[in-house]
Amino acid sequence: MADNIQENNYMINDLAAQARQEFYPGRVVQAERQGTDFIFRCDNGVQLSLQVITDKVLRFRYATEAGFPADFSYAFPEGVPSRQELEFLEFREKPDHYRITTDRLICVVDKENLRTRVLNRSGLVLSEDEKGFHWEYEYETGNDIVKMSKLVQSGAHYYGLGDKPDNMNLRGKQFTNWGTDTYGYQKGSDPLYKNIPFFLALHQKTAHGIFFDNTFKAGFDFAAERADVASFWAQGGEMNYYFIYGPSLLEVTQEYTRLTCPPELPPLWALGYHQCKWSYFPESNVKAIAQGFRDRKIPCDALYLDIDYMDGFRCFTWSPTHFPEPKRMVRELAEDGFKTIVIIDPGIKIDPDYPVYREGLQHDYFCRRADGPLMKGSVWPGLCNFPDYTRPEVREWWAGLFKGLIAETGVKGVWNDMNEPAVFEKGTFPDDVRFHYEGHAGSHRKAHNIYGMQMARATAAGVKQFSYPNRPFTITRSTYSGGQRYSSAWTGDNIASWEHLWLANIQCQRLSISGFSFIGSDIGGFIDTPDGELYVRWVALGAFHPFFRTHSSGDHGDQEPWSFGEEFMAIARSFIELRYRLLPYMYTTFWQYTRQGTPMLRPLAFLDQTDTDTYLRMAEFSLGDHLLVCPITTPGADGRWMYLPKGEWFYYYTDELKAGGAEVWAAADLTRIPLFIKAGAVVPMYPLMQYVGEKTVEEITLHVYYKKGTEASVLYEDGGEGYGYEQGQSTTRRFTVTGTDKGLLIQQHTEGDFQPTWTTYRVVLHGLPFAATAFSTDGEPAEATEATTETGLTLPAVVVSAGFTELAVG
Repeated sequence: MADNIQENNYMINDLAAQARQEFYPGRVVQAERQGTDFIFRCDNGVQLSLQVITDKVLRFRYATEAGFPADFSYAFPEGVPSRQELEFLEFREKPDHYRITTDRLICVVDKENLRTRVLNRSGLVLSEDEKGFHWEYEYETGNDIVKMSKLVQSGAHYYGLGDKPDNMNLRGKQFTNWGTDTYGYQKGSDPLYKNIPFFLALHQKTAHGIFFDNTFKAGFDFAAERADVASFWAQGGEMNYYFIYGPSLLEVTQEYTRLTCPPELPPLWALGYHQCKWSYFPESNVKAIAQGFRDRKIPCDALYLDIDYMDGFRCFTWSPTHFPEPKRMVRELAEDGFKTIVIIDPGIKIDPDYPVYREGLQHDYFCRRADGPLMKGSVWPGLCNFPDYTRPEVREWWAGLFKGLIAETGVKGVWNDMNEPAVFEKGTFPDDVRFHYEGHAGSHRKAHNIYGMQMARATAAGVKQFSYPNRPFTITRSTYSGGQRYSSAWTGDNIASWEHLWLANIQCQRLSISGFSFIGSDIGGFIDTPDGELYVRWVALGAFHPFFRTHSSGDHGDQEPWSFGEEFMAIARSFIELRYRLLPYMYTTFWQYTRQGTPMLRPLAFLDQTDTDTYLRMAEFSLGDHLLVCPITTPGADGRWMYLPKGEWFYYYTDELKAGGAEVWAAADLTRIPLFIKAGAVVPMYPLMQYVGEKTVEEITLHVYYKKGTEASVLYEDGGEGYGYEQGQSTTRRFTVTGTDKGLLIQQHTEGDFQPTWTTYRVVLHGLPFAATAFSTDGEPAEATEATTETGLTLPAVVVSAGFTELAVG
């Protein structure tokens, strides 16, 4: 009897070992072309669907059993990627492999083991499977743990992956995507709030990207465990990834962003300065903060109300004691130029007297556990139920709830928080919570990483519906690939420390190159209180981030710009004023992002990937095409060494010209941030305003920086609000600057019929190597003047019609 038990135990242990083993594709026995799709079937039932999305984008989708599940992803507006017509596509069978060729790529599929290689048309291997696709069956869930490993190409570097708080270059690191409320995270903390499974690889000065479109908990290894292997895997779902060719890093991000779809243009005011705190209440405090900005002449466009504006933290309600007349208050703030933004969390308080709860309960809109009970979790209101935003009818209901806040009360924007989703003490929902998932039902394991994105989607729909004819503004803490379509974001609950100032710089750059450019950090730190020096240095950096907001916890003191004394207030104000002057440049850069998928913030490697000295740099970044910024992230510094990419660069404060391809010293006391302007750039600036729309802009200043040679710039203009630009009510002005030893020619080409309020340019000329004595506009003499810049420089200038085509300076 004992022998039989022992024998059975061996059998059970053997079966358990088999259950944990890794499985691999067999030999390819059939290959079939279906238009631009190719199906490869193996002798053990494994299949590869290889789709040619564009001549630069290939999709690899693997099935381990009988066929593929229905094709659907929240990463794409229509659930599946849009395709492009191909001019050239060839499929050939060779003795040991199959070969697919587009205009830009060659893909080889090995007959023996289904491993793949992708090369460019010059024959450079870009990506090559090591083990390739393999999987492990997980008994507890019934899912396959799907895995992909690839050889690390010689000299490879890796970038991207969303909000990871680590070095810009990811090589040698491992990361997890599982959206997590990580209060007070540190450098290296992982996982964090956002789930963007997209990364870029650079080797042989050629770039490609991988978008691993899988919403289960996912891991990434960039040559950490094995120095010659990079891998990615997920705890369920499909091995489904997109190979995206550059060859430049910039083009990879553009292709990925276009694939997952850029956002619409925000209202111009959303690019102004925002002030937030947990929490501003009661109404008298909010009014005092607003008055503080206007009295001190510190520009500001938006004030935020955190959870204390609500009645017992119930979403879509107002505290009758703190804000007894919200409509009047919001109207009065608007009359003084302030837009009111309010927070909305996903947890709906379990309270029979609460109409939102009753509606959700009546229509069965809340998430349920596997055996049927409603999902319950404690957040700010206490015990809550949570909407299933993966159901279209729930998103429609949620959107409709914003009528009171937006249409009736006049709130201008909504801030989604706690949507990882976060649950006190438990972290997040249990794994067995069920989701509709657009008809592709699944558990929390599948839906967790897209929950925040779908909440932001439903919120954006409601804010857009009730803001019309104006544009919506929303902000989210958690998101997934494609979430940039619905919201801006911030980097979460950071700390008032110099390390976190450094992290803010890295995280915003990383998110930008990961397709999510409308990003910023809590300036000054959410946790703890900065001193004046740290706060000012952070404001200086934030002025160059697309989303520009101070936010802090009420537990740690005041953090308005005047909270640190007159000296620091004056410096902070000067950086905020610079941001407002740069709004036309920032708005144009955002327009480029919406049209071309171009990241607004670009690390040095994106500016010159032929220069290997840029690969490990992370402090320096460009905002748009022509501004190069490098924050100071250590206390007591009066400047810093920084690297300039190739070309020539003017130091903003002095007009000193520096040659790129080298380190330079940038002198920067507290009143400065190292800021360089690319030679040949045309940088547009508005007159100073306390808020967007405060005054009619009658003249724009064009700062023109001399270059021996030619440089192109662009200025995009529309109404800054509303949707007229979608009907062609916009103007794109393209400038070409051509400089010689004795002259400078500025040409303007205008596209579009939109007539802005301004009719003239004040053209200010920087860095001329000759004395400017003659000016002519379209062949007619123009009168020279002088202009004193904000930095105290006195420079030659000329006022010209906004419709000029050529301005010659000699």
